[in-house]
Amino acid sequence: MEKTPKVICTGGAGYIGSNTVVKFIEKGWDVIILDNFTFTTEKHLKSKFQQIFKKEIKLVNSDLRNYEDLKCVFKEHTPDIVVHFAGLKAIGESLSNPLEYYNNNVAGTLNLLRVMCEYNCKTFIFSSSAAVYTLKEKPIVEDDNVGPGNPYGRTKLMIEQILKDLYYSDKQWKISILRYFNPVGSHSSGLLGDASKNPTNLLPVIHLTAAKKRETLPIFGNDWDTHDGTGVRDFIHIEDLAEGHVCSAEHLISKDCEGGVCYTHNLGTGKGTSVLEMVNIFEEVSGVKIPIKHMPRREGDLGSVIANPQLAHKQLNWKAKRDIKDACVSAWKWHTMNVDGLY
Repeated sequence: MEKTPKVICTGGAGYIGSNTVVKFIEKGWDVIILDNFTFTTEKHLKSKFQQIFKKEIKLVNSDLRNYEDLKCVFKEHTPDIVVHFAGLKAIGESLSNPLEYYNNNVAGTLNLLRVMCEYNCKTFIFSSSAAVYTLKEKPIVEDDNVGPGNPYGRTKLMIEQILKDLYYSDKQWKISILRYFNPVGSHSSGLLGDASKNPTNLLPVIHLTAAKKRETLPIFGNDWDTHDGTGVRDFIHIEDLAEGHVCSAEHLISKDCEGGVCYTHNLGTGKGTSVLEMVNIFEEVSGVKIPIKHMPRREGDLGSVIANPQLAHKQLNWKAKRDIKDACVSAWKWHTMNVDGLY
């Protein structure tokens, strides 16, 4: 009988992490969530997973910056693989508080990698971002230029470089760097969604506007060179994104990667949706009219940012299956079930 693979998901209580934990459990993996529970509580998360799976999940309340705590976690749980979601992620906040971002994201990751070396756990998936790219209008491939314009993006790129240096120094490592585009939607149960307190992403802001917590939805630029003049982005359903992590993990522990690897993959749909299209689809799904306000373009914005996800299709056997309407339906379900804004 094959051994059940064991995975630690750092930041597994968050939006992307919790949805990915669901997919790992559905595939029969033994999952441990490691989180400092800054943005939710253990009790609340346990309740959500209890409703989905009718059983307890393993939670560890710890901070990656506490080296001794981390050693205890690895000694007790002996994971085969780590999926690293933990980190701060607000671009605006990173501009006003860069030291906290470098301390949390980079220093925390260094601690994690040191402990992994100590316990000979050398299989690692990193939650990176399209924010590392020097963005351009045509679909972005993995070897396009990088050059993030904010501390958040720079922390992601620094960690990517650390991982590459680690692999080049020790080819036993199996590393997957996943660059996300624009995650949207919620788990189909309506129990796990994006509960950002001060969201800047489009769909959560649409929710706040629908709930009359904001008067209007700002649309930055209506004169872009796109089919309706509003910005176009590659929005990927959170469940597709979560499944991408499982596909990556399955690939890393397969015979194909026995000699060690360090891969980078875009996780996106390869298709663009404009801001107005998203608003129209949300209105259709929810029956709520969204008042909009056209604003000037923001400095540094582009009209269109879309992934080329072909490498992930080829190497990970992964492809996004859900569309924008699916994302809006699931997100609205989550919103109506979680009026307190927690998941």
